[in-house]
This record gives sequence, structure tokens and C-alpha cells, in this order.
Amino acid sequence: MTVKRGIPNGRASSHGIHSVPGGLKVRRVRTREELQRAFAIRLRVFVREQGVPRDVELDRDDARAVHFLATMGGRAVGTARVVMNDGKAKIGRMAVLKGCRRKGIGRVLVRRALAWAEKRGVASIYLNAQVPVVGFYEKMSFRAVGGTFREAGIPHRKMILTTGARANRLSKRAVPGPVKKVPGARRAKSRRAKAYLSSTLKRGD
Repeated sequence: MTVKRGIPNGRASSHGIHSVPGGLKVRRVRTREELQRAFAIRLRVFVREQGVPRDVELDRDDARAVHFLATMGGRAVGTARVVMNDGKAKIGRMAVLKGCRRKGIGRVLVRRALAWAEKRGVASIYLNAQVPVVGFYEKMSFRAVGGTFREAGIPHRKMILTTGARANRLSKRAVPGPVKKVPGARRAKSRRAKAYLSSTLKRGD
């Protein structure tokens, strides 16, 4: 059992913390307290709302997964994780609290997970999406493969990040930005030009 509900419409920033308007921040879980906050969200969304058994929702992969936590105004509102399997990255356990959906949180969580996985040069990135949110992941360049199957009694589809989309994401990160001109260098160039003009006028050239 992996990816659950995701909510669209977010934007990302750099430096390990992804943000969108409204004070939303998504960061990698580093402490036991943060992990417990992530678990609390999953228990509320998957166990209470969707009826997934607790011992299925919290599994052995949690110990080796990389977890991400979304907060808004200091309140934990969403979570996701990445599990590495034979050089492949599996995004999963993506959950956003009911009252905080449709605010772009899900999209930013997925982007943060993708960024982490791509930096490690994984062979592929995939997830298992609940059928109602397949369209959400398709908008993020994932493609459904195979038929529908059930996890914890809920219909899912396996989805993989398309090769073209991945290559495009990586190429954008590889292209260097424009070289910024240093103000001091411009002033030095201007002084040299003025000195040359002055010496030329004195020589009568």
C-alpha cells in the first residue's frame, strides 16, 4: 500500500524547503517528533477516514523510508515518504488533512519527493495511486501502467514518471543560470575606458 490522496496546485522553491503562498513549508523529517506528527496525519486520513488497518498503514518500510512533512503556520498538515527498492524510488503514503486539501500541499509534497529521488540518480520513480487521484498524478507527468488492483481493499493503479518528463526535469536542473555581472567589474571597465579616452585625446590620435 502506497500513495493515497494528493492535492494539486503548488509551487516549489529551493534549499530543501518547498513553499507556496500561505506559509506552507515541506521539509524532510529529521526528528522522532516530526515522524510522529507525520504518522498522526496518516492515521487520521487512512485509518480513520478510509478504514485501512493500522498495522497495514504503519509498516516495516517506515523504518528505512525518507519521510517529508508539510506544515502551515507551524501545524502539520501533510506527509509523504520515499522508499528505495533496488535502485528505484517508490513514492507513497501521501496524505493531506481533510480541511487543508485543494491548497497545493499534495503537489508540493510530490515535487519534494521527486527532487530528493532524482538527486540520487535512481533508475526509475513510481507509485501506487488510488484510482480517484490518478488524474492528479497524470498532471505531474506520471503514467498509469497495468490494470487496477487492490491494496487494503482500495482500488489502485501503478504509475511511473514518464521518461521524457524525467529527462526534462533533470535537464532544467543541469542548465546553468545566466552569469551575473559584478558591479565592481563594471566600474573597473568604465574607469579603463575613460583612462584610454583621456590618453588618446592627449596624444592627438
